Amino acid sequence: MYKLYESINSGSSAVEAALAEAGADYVTVPTSTAEKRHLSEEYRAINPRQQIPALALPDGSLMTEGAAMMLHLADAFPHTQLAPPPGSSARAQHDRWLIFMAVNIYEGELRKAYPSRYSDDPSGSDAVLSNATTYVNRHYELLEAAIGKGPYFFGDQLTMVDIYLWMLAYWIDGDWLAAHCPKIVSLVTRVRNRPKVTPVHVKHFT
Repeated sequence: MYKLYESINSGSSAVEAALAEAGADYVTVPTSTAEKRHLSEEYRAINPRQQIPALALPDGSLMTEGAAMMLHLADAFPHTQLAPPPGSSARAQHDRWLIFMAVNIYEGELRKAYPSRYSDDPSGSDAVLSNATTYVNRHYELLEAAIGKGPYFFGDQLTMVDIYLWMLAYWIDGDWLAAHCPKIVSLVTRVRNRPKVTPVHVKHFT
């Protein structure tokens, strides 16, 4: 059984949706960031960076980094086709866009949410926030341009890229996204309405 250390409306939501779509046997361990449970010494032993999520694998080993968890789950449950086969050109593109979102959009959203962490100058938070917003928006526009005919990022098959994008899209201003990225809005709506994702969506984003 997998054990997911999670918090509402955090990076754990995509991993939880991936576990659900994969049909994995899993439990969640509420570790509320709002209540600072991730800063406890108990959780530090699980993830020294004290970030959510963390995932305990069935053999008892632990891993961190949400995008890495999703790649692991795709390979652990290959029949779900949540990622193309390892070593294929299609897999290269899948992993490219998943990591693109993790290191650009996710990181940019952290700067938007916690600008004071990124400047030693107390008056510098406004500049951090402004720059981060422009940065994140630019990368959403790059994603929008990369999506083909849909309904998902790579066509008819749901992948981890779609699930990760579904999560991220609920952290950005919805009006801006609707005005600039209609293909992304359509994609994430379809992901949200999938029977296995809907309960996760309700839990994290409503």
